[in-house]
Amino acid sequence: MRIGILTGGGDVPGLNPCIRSVVLSAIDLGWEIVGFRRGWAGFLKIDPDDPSTVVANSYRLDRDAVRNIDRMGGTVLHTSRTDPRTVKEGDRTEHVLAVLQALKIDAMITLGGDGTLRFSAHLASLGFPIVSIPKTMDNDVFGTDYCIGFSTAVSRSVEAINALRTTIESHERIGVIELFGRRSGETALLSGFLAQVDRTVISEVPADLDRLLPLLIEDKRSRPSNYAVCVISEGAKIVGGAQGDGDIAKPATQRNDVSVGHVLARAIEERTRQGTVVQELAYLMRAGEPDAMDRMVGFAFGGLAVQLIQSGRTGRMVTLHDGKYGHVPADTLMQGVKSVDVHGLYDADRYRAKLMRIEGMPMFLY
Repeated sequence: MRIGILTGGGDVPGLNPCIRSVVLSAIDLGWEIVGFRRGWAGFLKIDPDDPSTVVANSYRLDRDAVRNIDRMGGTVLHTSRTDPRTVKEGDRTEHVLAVLQALKIDAMITLGGDGTLRFSAHLASLGFPIVSIPKTMDNDVFGTDYCIGFSTAVSRSVEAINALRTTIESHERIGVIELFGRRSGETALLSGFLAQVDRTVISEVPADLDRLLPLLIEDKRSRPSNYAVCVISEGAKIVGGAQGDGDIAKPATQRNDVSVGHVLARAIEERTRQGTVVQELAYLMRAGEPDAMDRMVGFAFGGLAVQLIQSGRTGRMVTLHDGKYGHVPADTLMQGVKSVDVHGLYDADRYRAKLMRIEGMPMFLY
């Protein structure tokens, strides 16, 4: 058996433990593992008739190749945000299938977010054996409670928020800390709750400044040290504001819109005459080595993916649901949108986490 593996989309801590788990599990079965570089983009650069392109964009993974990588963040396979169906040359699905056939790949394991996994589901629908593994620090893949990278992103965010308190407090200002989360506010919600910030604005609930700003002023004045902290999702909206979402999917250097964190901070200064400290945590949330949770889930997801291929159950996406590992059809992520349970977990009037139901809930309360 010859298995291919790739990582696509944004990097997150936990990918390397998962890669290591796949490789070691497959080797124990006597299988060969081929790692493809730079996600689906690597496939598009391979010409099966040109061995140099194969060498440049893929390589054999053995025990030595994955030794110690579980301690590292990012992905040793490197990554890209490429869907072969939407490149400028047109739909390259047939090229991908031709490469898989030419390189004698019997099945693929793909680690990625929404875009990577959608193309994986497309290949599965065409009959190619594939198992996909969800990863995104936003934790917004529909069909699974947990995605690789989420726990580390929350841990990084809590550490940074608490570190920033020293500056915010020293200057007696209102801190506005923006976290990744375009469609889902889960990262902001959980990070804000664990750091016990004053207010948290999530992607699912537009912020009404007529309500939010008085609350922040009240928070600041009620604290002896005279400061307040607000966490906001990058995908959050402000009621009546000009903040758009047209640029948010682009790289930061290509965006024209001012980030929502800066929009909020400007409004605070203009309306309340209070000073602010604004910080976008951005890539620091996904930088560095994985925490214990993402190592554990990475190892488990990788092992499960190999077991599914061994048993002939492909066209699946591995999952965590109610704290238990499992799997669902690969196209499940396209059947809904994952977002915060606002009614159960969030007080939209007070802009705070609301843990009103805990008994019987899984650890991450989703």
